[in-house]
Amino acid sequence: MARPVEFEKDKVLTKAMEQFWKEGYEASSVQKLLDATDINRGTLYNSFGDKDAFFKSCVEKYNELVKADIDATLGNSKLNAAKAIDAYFDTAIISAPNKQRVLGCLLVNSVCESINWDKEVQKVLKSALNVIRKALLARTKEMEKSRLLVRGLKADMAADILMNLYSGLRVGARNGKGPRQLADLAGFTIGSIKK
Repeated sequence: MARPVEFEKDKVLTKAMEQFWKEGYEASSVQKLLDATDINRGTLYNSFGDKDAFFKSCVEKYNELVKADIDATLGNSKLNAAKAIDAYFDTAIISAPNKQRVLGCLLVNSVCESINWDKEVQKVLKSALNVIRKALLARTKEMEKSRLLVRGLKADMAADILMNLYSGLRVGARNGKGPRQLADLAGFTIGSIKK
């Protein structure tokens, strides 16, 4: 009779997510994932599938962090649109724990290395980043409706500018920019779209 698999799935996914986040998809060999998660090869394949499927599960786990930041800021109906946008960038990037901030963003990091990846993985990443864009777009639409965007700027373009800011701040953080520099960049860019 086979021994039942004993591990906490959530802890394994968190450790694997951190491995992918730190070193990227390509550099995270199956052996590195096994070492990071303290599971064996059979458990990995039987419980999570191949490396691509495991990565997709880790992206879903990462999306829980993204959703929590969105819910607390962009999704907070008590904050006006401009304050919600400021709060999002502060919470998600600038004031994030140093350990997380210096890793950048699992999604952005992965998009940057995914040139030769399979189309399904690219689709998962684009979909995850689109969750952030949709939340930003909802708020830039509020600003457009209230005529709080600079003249001639539409909500869609404002959301794209903020997504570029998001990606740039994440890469900058990974490249060593500190909270003060990130805050200055965010403040300047967000200020440039507002009246």
